[in-house]
Amino acid sequence: MDCEMVGTGPGGKRNEVARCSIVNYDGSVLYDKYILPLHPVTNYRTRWSGIRKHHLEQAEAFEDAQNEIVNILTGKIIVGHAIFNDFQVLNISVPRQMIRDTCSSKMLRELYNGSTRCSVSLKKLSQTLLNRTIQVGKKGHCSVEDARAAMDLYKLVEDQWEKPKNSNTDHTLNHSDDLEHYMQDQYWPDSIMDCSP
Repeated sequence: MDCEMVGTGPGGKRNEVARCSIVNYDGSVLYDKYILPLHPVTNYRTRWSGIRKHHLEQAEAFEDAQNEIVNILTGKIIVGHAIFNDFQVLNISVPRQMIRDTCSSKMLRELYNGSTRCSVSLKKLSQTLLNRTIQVGKKGHCSVEDARAAMDLYKLVEDQWEKPKNSNTDHTLNHSDDLEHYMQDQYWPDSIMDCSP
């Protein structure tokens, strides 16, 4: 799953969902709709979101979209990159054991660069581990493309990720992942998120 967000409120600083895409394990699109934010858009963030005014003219009402998305996700393992941001703007709660966040995956960081301790952008993980170029140009990101990239990254480490762990290891990893989640912001410039020399 991946969401694109626009800014509302003073200075466009409040994140609100404007598009949500969900793909299945094979990358087929299960859901891809523009969603009308609850408040007037003050910053379309087109360079990143790909959203323009005309996209929202016939957009789905937030509550209707939220219900559809919850119906699709219920009981499913959900894969995404910095996906806590998506849950936040959709105002949904997902049990932690059902989330696979490629942003906080130690296994993917090790594959990307064995020595890195900080999170790596979806764009850089995709380029290095999938040999796939995403999020290029000035038209903004494509949430379907990003959702597929996150799913394919998950598949690289799926066997290891789903391997049973003892409860002590789980507690340590979860605490570490929680801290990393709260240090993320998908709107930070790449230079801040980049740990490479």
